[in-house]
Amino acid sequence: MANTTYEIQANDAASEASVAKVDMKFEIVVIPVSDVDRAKEFYARLGWRLDADYDNGKDFRVIQFTPPGSGCSVIFGKNVTGAAPGSAQGLYLIVGDIEAARKNLLRHGVEVSEVFHGAADVYSGPDEPYLFGRIRVNGPDPEHRSYRSFASFRDPDGNGWLFQEITTRLPGRIDDTATTFASANDLASAFRRAEAAHGEHEKRTGQRDANWADWYAAYMVAEQSGKELPQ
Repeated sequence: MANTTYEIQANDAASEASVAKVDMKFEIVVIPVSDVDRAKEFYARLGWRLDADYDNGKDFRVIQFTPPGSGCSVIFGKNVTGAAPGSAQGLYLIVGDIEAARKNLLRHGVEVSEVFHGAADVYSGPDEPYLFGRIRVNGPDPEHRSYRSFASFRDPDGNGWLFQEITTRLPGRIDDTATTFASANDLASAFRRAEAAHGEHEKRTGQRDANWADWYAAYMVAEQSGKELPQ
């Protein structure tokens, strides 16, 4: 057994470079529901894109939805999972503006929590198992830091979703050769943050920056990839 373990590790090390070049796109999450049509109506009401609704007319049906701007979709249906309906918890939806995301759900008649943040570094408590914020504090993170502000909602079966606001990624958590925005609203929010930072930049230099567009672009790319922001 020891030799086998060593051989696997050696092979892994030898092939690490080639494996790293293979794209592996996480694309589907299966969520368990009890009433397929009710779930379909709910996720359609969220404004998610309906990609498929296949029914063989007997013992199998699969429905696929994709959230706006997401590279990952959800599927549910009949005989697609043995998990208990409502048992999917801690499903994260990353947004650039949590207040806008929350208001959008409310406009569609979906019940969603108030924005909250966690209680310091406390990760156990009575509020909601399997979701961040087991001890919730009302309101967004006081310093408006990325990864720290949340809002939650549930589908009709009780599957638990969580909005998490991220405007700046930690280093190494995004491909720094690509910059993407999930929506026009996310792009506009990035422009506003760049505008505010650029204003501080001009105050420091004491002069108008004619190359503001280049500065904005550098700021927005650095912010998204988690690199040091321009000053």
